[in-house]
Amino acid sequence: MAIYAVTYTYAENSTEARDRHRPAHREYVGKLSEEGVNLVSGPFGPDDAPGALLLLRADSAAAALAYTEPDPFRTEGLVSDVSVREWIPVVGPLAKEF
Repeated sequence: MAIYAVTYTYAENSTEARDRHRPAHREYVGKLSEEGVNLVSGPFGPDDAPGALLLLRADSAAAALAYTEPDPFRTEGLVSDVSVREWIPVVGPLAKEF
């Protein structure tokens, strides 16, 4: 299995809706964590464009993308763009984990 960096770009004017759906989103991502799929995830900082990064373990980019499709943030239309790229950790404390 490989690791994929999945980037969400949040839809414009979706802050209130994200706040409302965040508990369900975190529950879903938490289940992916329990399954060993989600390695780490979280939003970008307040000075960056609204979005998030998820590092997912999957067999392919298509499979990584498929894991995000049931995410309440996606099903509620709160994510305007999703990108997926394979990520290969080489150096640093996290590289030892993978």
